[in-house]
Amino acid sequence: MSKVVRFNQTGEPDVLELRDEQIPPPAEGEVQILVAAIGLNRAEAMFRRGQYLEAPEFPARIGYEAAGTITALGDGVTGFKVGDAVSTVPNFSMNHYGIYGERVNVPASALAFHPPSLDWEHATAIWMQYLTAYGALIDIANMQPDEFVLIPAASSSVGLAAIQLCNLIGAVPIALTRNRSKKQDLLDHGAQHVVVSEEEDVIAAVENITNGQGARIVFDPVGGPMLNTLAEVTAPHGIIFQYGALSPEPTPFPLFSVLGKGLTIRGYTLFEFTSDPEVLDRAKTAIYGWLESGQLSPIIARTFSLDDIVEAHRYLESNTQLGKIIVTV
Repeated sequence: MSKVVRFNQTGEPDVLELRDEQIPPPAEGEVQILVAAIGLNRAEAMFRRGQYLEAPEFPARIGYEAAGTITALGDGVTGFKVGDAVSTVPNFSMNHYGIYGERVNVPASALAFHPPSLDWEHATAIWMQYLTAYGALIDIANMQPDEFVLIPAASSSVGLAAIQLCNLIGAVPIALTRNRSKKQDLLDHGAQHVVVSEEEDVIAAVENITNGQGARIVFDPVGGPMLNTLAEVTAPHGIIFQYGALSPEPTPFPLFSVLGKGLTIRGYTLFEFTSDPEVLDRAKTAIYGWLESGQLSPIIARTFSLDDIVEAHRYLESNTQLGKIIVTV
């Protein structure tokens, strides 16, 4: 028997329940891992609330990212062995696999090795954030040195990953945050400029930073009314990646900015990227090397125990964190 997290209705964090279940042996193409640490993501909170790309099927599983040790292999699995230290790449449905638990089965295609220098907490904070940022900024947008990149919700784990990738390539990351409390932390973690949206005129600030050029790339997980402003500060022929829908308000279409500047507004999720094995392998190889060399380093906001999963989700939705929330098992 192993402890796992399930929920039987959508809602607040307290719908999450820790229960004991018998975990079956891994099926063909699956691997069973003994989980050491779990990384939390806003996508999981949205799934729990019934506001995600897929609706939960009850009793619902939950969770995308874990790191741990392989304890069993299903038929047909190659490239891994019992005892390997691995972490998970989100390329599956949470209705089929959920990794909040002590022992879980996952598809072998969702496993990756991580540098041995990383502890479990940092090993589970890799793939969602770095692959999401890499897929948009590097693989699709072909980010170049000295380009301006605007990053709303910059204190999230994906936002911080984007800042790190900008600095690695030589682009100029402009962090957008709602209040001043995170400004210095964002500067300390690599943002070359920080715009506080509750205090500053975002359009004037970005125009000043970019000398009137605008940002060629905008990497936004929020949506909502701010999209109009983001379109105004996007450079001619620039691209806005809409990779999330955190705003509860309707998202307008910035028609005149799009027409006047020839903008691309690109819907994007990690899953279009992780479903292409060749592209995914290229990205994993690059990210592994940058982690190994210390050019990338996950930032951990706070750590909880599995018994405190409800409190961990409350903290996740508090928007006070800077970096990744980790649950140890």
